[in-house]
Amino acid sequence: MRSQNILLRALLFFCLTMGDVHAESTNAVTPLWKLKLPGRGTLSSPALAPDGTVYQGTFYGWMLAVTPEGNIKWRFKAKREIKSSPAVGADGTIYFGSRDRYCYAVSATGKLKWKFLTDAWVDSSPAIAEDGTLCFGSHDKNFYALAPDGKLKWKFTTGGILSASPAIGRDGSLYFGSHDKNFYALTADGKLKWKFQTGGEIEASTTLAADGTIYFSSTDGYLYALAPDGTQRWRLQTFSFTGSTAVLDEDGNLYLSAGRDYYFVSPEGKITFHHLTEVPMDMAPAATANREVIYSLPWLQICSFNRDHTWPPTWTYHMSYELESSPNVDPQGNIYACNTFNLVAVRPPNPAPPAKSSWPLWRGNAQQTGRIAK
Repeated sequence: MRSQNILLRALLFFCLTMGDVHAESTNAVTPLWKLKLPGRGTLSSPALAPDGTVYQGTFYGWMLAVTPEGNIKWRFKAKREIKSSPAVGADGTIYFGSRDRYCYAVSATGKLKWKFLTDAWVDSSPAIAEDGTLCFGSHDKNFYALAPDGKLKWKFTTGGILSASPAIGRDGSLYFGSHDKNFYALTADGKLKWKFQTGGEIEASTTLAADGTIYFSSTDGYLYALAPDGTQRWRLQTFSFTGSTAVLDEDGNLYLSAGRDYYFVSPEGKITFHHLTEVPMDMAPAATANREVIYSLPWLQICSFNRDHTWPPTWTYHMSYELESSPNVDPQGNIYACNTFNLVAVRPPNPAPPAKSSWPLWRGNAQQTGRIAK
């Protein structure tokens, strides 16, 4: 019954949106390759290594390494589901969490380097500090910092599960939200700097701006902007469950999805564009250097909006099956996305690298390190 409902909603959304989309838009996108996933389903987003290798987790517990041509190099099996997205370290190590309660470090050749046991699911995607420290949250309510060899450096306990992924600032400060409705800022050695209370659980990851502003969404329906000292600069009501992480363009504008709406938001917290869809979304988009914003819709499509002309989308690409993770973009402008069955690579009609901003992609960059660029 669930699959039938998904299909019906997807077909309805397709029919409604395609009425506004130029007929040639879909045909202008060039499919590069498609790789069938082992098992079915993923909520994990693909990470890209500098050599072009694509790393993808699946809900059946596989972590895949895929060549730039779309062939499997190796695959590594965790004992349970992988919802966490992988992060690629400077030495090529791949880090990710699993619902088997472990955080893993796997070499670029697919060999286990170490694994660290927590007391609950690890859905949080790890962030990698400049010195190699690995930071992530667990459903056991603890935030962990591990040394590059996998040894515990410290942990910080919150009042709720941690499913949101952290971000690391230029000074090493750590930022993340909790299901206890608080947003936390910690020093690099794990001391509390401040916390900020919202009206709902925080599931979205953090976005960091070049001027030090900290952005995050809460399930209370607000997008928040905080100063580096934790004081509120503004909050924007989206009138819906807000689970998406925002991305930034080179001018500091924000792009996110909230409930059934796309939102474009100015650095001052004003909505400059929004568009209602037929289905709820909570995946982060990607901002590219040609003034486009790429959204992955939760059912069948990837689409791209021009930041100036907004609607209709400049192009769409139909994925055929359920799509529930954020897209990634390489330096050549190729786009990587994953649906229920397949990991795909496509080339849009006007390919461009990620925007030259502090946070153009979910997790900040193509390697998904969760660390702001210096």
